[in-house]
Formats: sequence, C-alpha cells, structure tokens
Amino acid sequence: MSQPETNAQAAGPAANARVGKVRVAAIVGPTGAGKSRLALRMAERIGGEIVNCDSRLFYRGLDIGTAKPTADERRRLPHHLIDIRSPDSPLDVAVYGRLARAAIREIAERGRPPIIVGGSGLYLRALLDGIFAGPAASPELRARLRQTAALEGSAALHGRLRELDPEAANRIAPGDLKRIVRALEVFEVTGRPLSVHHAEHRLAEPSFEALKLGLAPPRAVLYAAIERRFGAMLAAGLVEEVRRLLAVGPSSNAPVFDAIGYRQIAAFLRGELGLEDAIALAKRESRRLAKRQLTWFRRDPAIRWLDPEGAEEEALPMLLMFFGARVPGQAAGPQNSGVSL
Repeated sequence: MSQPETNAQAAGPAANARVGKVRVAAIVGPTGAGKSRLALRMAERIGGEIVNCDSRLFYRGLDIGTAKPTADERRRLPHHLIDIRSPDSPLDVAVYGRLARAAIREIAERGRPPIIVGGSGLYLRALLDGIFAGPAASPELRARLRQTAALEGSAALHGRLRELDPEAANRIAPGDLKRIVRALEVFEVTGRPLSVHHAEHRLAEPSFEALKLGLAPPRAVLYAAIERRFGAMLAAGLVEEVRRLLAVGPSSNAPVFDAIGYRQIAAFLRGELGLEDAIALAKRESRRLAKRQLTWFRRDPAIRWLDPEGAEEEALPMLLMFFGARVPGQAAGPQNSGVSL
C-alpha cells in the first residue's frame, strides 16, 4: 500500500464482505447540531468516505446558505452526492436512494467505510430502506387540491388528511402543502392511506446493515448555534449568493427557493421583505426545521444518541467496532481525494 494502513483498511473489504449486507454508518440530527464536523473527523480517523444526505447540498451554487463542505474539506477526503444538480433541477427522493446506494456499494467495494451524514430524514429512509413509490401523479387531482388550499388554507387540507390518515398527518406539518397533497393523492388514487403503504413497504428487507448515530444538543445550545451560523452566512456573503442565483434565472418554484435562508433573502431582494424581517424569518424557520428534524429522528429507536460534549470520543470506538477494524487509534488519511459523482 502506498500509505500506512487505516484502521478500516486493516480489516480490509471483509469488514463489509463477511456479512450478507454492506455496512454503513449514518450521523443524523437537526440542522446546526454539528453533524458534518463530526462526520468529517470520523471519516478521517477511520479512512472513510462521506455520502451526503442533506437535500440542499445536491444543488450547485448553494454554498454559503447550506453550510456546504468547503473545497479544502472535500479535498481532504471524498464526499459523494454534492453538487450533482443545477438549482432548477429537482432530485426526486427515490432517485436519490438509487444514487446513494450505488455510491455506498462502490465505496465498500474499495474496502472503505461509508458514512452518511445529513438531516433529511426522508432521504435517509429512502437510502436505507427504499421508499414506497406510489401511484403516478395526477395533475388534475393535484390542481384541485392546491386550489382548495389556496381558498381555504393548507390547514384545511391537513385537517382532511387527519381524518383519512391520522398517522401520516402526525408526520406531516400543517404547512407542508407538497407532502399533504401527495398523501391525499395517494389515498384518492389507491383507496388506502399512505401510512399503510409505508408500513407494508417497511416489512421488506433493509438494503444495508446500518449503525445510526445521532446528535441532539440541548435546545438552547442548538438555537444559539443556529443564530450564530446564520449570522456567519450573512457575513460570508449569503445575500450576494442569492442575488447571483436570481440573476441566472431559476424559476420561483425551483428547489433553491424552497431552502430556508434562500427563500427569505430572495424575498428581500425582490422587495417583498425588509432585510431584518427576512433574517428574523429565516432564523425562525431554521429553528422550526430543527424541531421537526428532532421529532422525526426521535421516532427511530435504532439511533444511538451521542453526548454532544464528547461525541468524537464516544463515536469512534462504535465505528471501529462496527466496521470491524482490528486496531484502535488514529488512522492515516484516505488514499485518494476529490469529489465523486
């Protein structure tokens, strides 16, 4: 080998080959919790590679407002599924699942530990367990449901969903019109609740053997981190980044303008909000997102929650044991660098 063996490489491909399924670790939690920093440190120490599971990082040009890994961090070790779409080209969750599974298998075939990192719970589920694809979209039905929402508000549709599918309604926020419409569409087209379809799908054999590690700082600490991070984004040029995106012309419905921070700053640049109001709204929406993410991940009993103060020391032995490394300790860096996919 051209470099000293890493802990994971000491075990070799057998760490993933000796069992029937590929082994993969996932570091999850709310926005601002420090997932990316922990994943980078762990990947460096065990010779791993990172697979992105944050839906905002798929898009080129969304750098500052997504806290995307820096060019230096991406040179230090491979990151997969970052910058794979233009700002106006959505990435479907099922397509993401296929791309991510292919990336993970390719990483594992080279004897390296794959580490998933991100806060997009639905995308993680699609990756690890697959996802119920559901019936094809019905443009007429969707238009009718959206018209109802325009007249009566999304809360009215959410109330209807609660009557038809209480479990799905508990998972979907009253303001999440896109997911509310899809859940109602599935019910009307198939005659069965979305939650029933999902429950049946979960009976299928999982794609990988997964170790899930979670970060959940105390709420006051998390919210303070969110405040600081958004301030740092503004200082780094978030307003100019959004101005450039508006200039290249993605439509108002493009994924870029669904992202928190981008949506509010775009409203400021269009003259719809004052800057202070846009900043306050973005911070509030970030806090709400963090709360929803925590609610989602807390429902998963397989997640092992780490002490935020000692996350590195706690996570490292778990990862070494899980991936089958024989010798604990500091690992050498990866053999190659650059961004895959």
